[in-house]
Amino acid sequence: MKEFLQKLGKSLMMPISIIAAAGIFLGLASVLQNPMIVGEGFVSLVNVQQVIGFIRAIVAALFGNLPILFAISVAIGLAKAEKATAAFAAVIGFILFHVTISYILNLNSINSLTTSVDALVEAGSSQLEATKIASAYESVLGYFTLRMNVFGGILVGLWVATVHNRFYDVELPMAISFFGGKRFVPIITTVTIPLLGLLMYGVWPVLGKGIEGLGTVIAGAGAPGTFLFGALERLLVPTGLHHILNQLVRFTPIGGVALIDGEQTVGALTIFNTLLAQPNPDLGMMQEATRFLAQGKIPFMVFGLPAACYAMYKTSKPGEKNRVKGLLYAAALASFTTGITEPIEFAFIFVSPILFVFHALMSGLSFMLMDLFHVSIGNVQGGAIDLTVFGILRGLDTRWFLVVLVGIGYAIVYYLFFKKIIIKNNVKTPGREAEIEGESVVIKDVANIGQTIVEALGGHSNIKEIDNCFTRLRLVLVSTEQVNEAALKATGAAGVVRISDTAIQVIYGPQVEGIALKVKGAAQIEEK
Repeated sequence: MKEFLQKLGKSLMMPISIIAAAGIFLGLASVLQNPMIVGEGFVSLVNVQQVIGFIRAIVAALFGNLPILFAISVAIGLAKAEKATAAFAAVIGFILFHVTISYILNLNSINSLTTSVDALVEAGSSQLEATKIASAYESVLGYFTLRMNVFGGILVGLWVATVHNRFYDVELPMAISFFGGKRFVPIITTVTIPLLGLLMYGVWPVLGKGIEGLGTVIAGAGAPGTFLFGALERLLVPTGLHHILNQLVRFTPIGGVALIDGEQTVGALTIFNTLLAQPNPDLGMMQEATRFLAQGKIPFMVFGLPAACYAMYKTSKPGEKNRVKGLLYAAALASFTTGITEPIEFAFIFVSPILFVFHALMSGLSFMLMDLFHVSIGNVQGGAIDLTVFGILRGLDTRWFLVVLVGIGYAIVYYLFFKKIIIKNNVKTPGREAEIEGESVVIKDVANIGQTIVEALGGHSNIKEIDNCFTRLRLVLVSTEQVNEAALKATGAAGVVRISDTAIQVIYGPQVEGIALKVKGAAQIEEK
């Protein structure tokens, strides 16, 4: 189950990378259309504003079609082989899923006309009741259906991936063998996906209310709720399951529900991006939406963890400083600019529970302080890019200066605490590791890093699957007992996580994509 959830979390990150980039463009567009920042003269330039309007239209199209993007991403991420076929089947499945629900709704006289606010008010409902009823439905790819948002896409992706892995290599009798193998996957998807649609027609109204109720509880918890989220999000980092927690607050009612221009908008990130596209967004609503977004990460990602890197460098052995300087500098730079923190975190979370718990509590405190200070900085990463685009450039209303002040305090506290604990408890952070007698350590060879990693993993015969996410090389092996961790760390890995007897993850940071390709080439494993 843990391996499955980690694969699911990794597959959810594929559309997130697009959203993060699109969000930056949307943020810049919002700045360039704000007369308080760029002046009335610039805003009045018709041609420039038309280009900006075009950018907004593109970004809006991405945000508006997130459910199908998640359906495709989950199907690809969980498919064992023939991933292109899984993606194709996911598109078919997503369309037919909503066609099924739309058809059943129409049979019960539930459509866009009967559920409009005006029609419901005319039938006797109050304005509030009518708005709540109408918000339970939406149009997806032109089909009137239940409002399930990203959750519906994830469900379809899971269904298609399950069907795909069961049937992509099926062999049919000779007379119909043409329809066997990967061709059978879209066919069986077409036959079975209406069952999922029928199931969700009955289940979703109850499940949706339950999720929305949970979101109401979290929202009602106020600052303690954001503290718990921030601490738990960091505590889940070693397992990789923090990705799932993040998606829950970004795209489900757990992260909030808002009515914007008469349309129900669900999830913290969706609400923020929708408001960002408004000419005059509701600042209070935006502050509420950003409670679980980038603002809570900036103090420890931009300031705290780089300071921790400096503390680890200062406490490293004199003869090791040159070796660890490059590693820690690259890790600190990644955290500072983009909010990718795992190369730093995996340098201490397994060797010092005290530092790990401290880091998690400081993360929770960061989210809580940003909530209490009514900061309004959105997006997903939490690095200096988000601070600049969604904070500084949008003006003082975002209260970005409070983030910087808190961040400076975080840098001081992180440096002093890390330095004290590392020295007092002799923590084996980079540059302080004890030499293990008899364990062979492979010298880092950039030119042949793929082959070096393969050998450290136990050779070609020990490798079954190779994959990667933003920062981790994810592997399924015959046995993890054959892995040489010291040799992997000598290739530049920040840490190694043994998930089970056959699954392992190696933390390389943002450069993992290129490393994964080299390892696949050296292991002679191709993407199927």
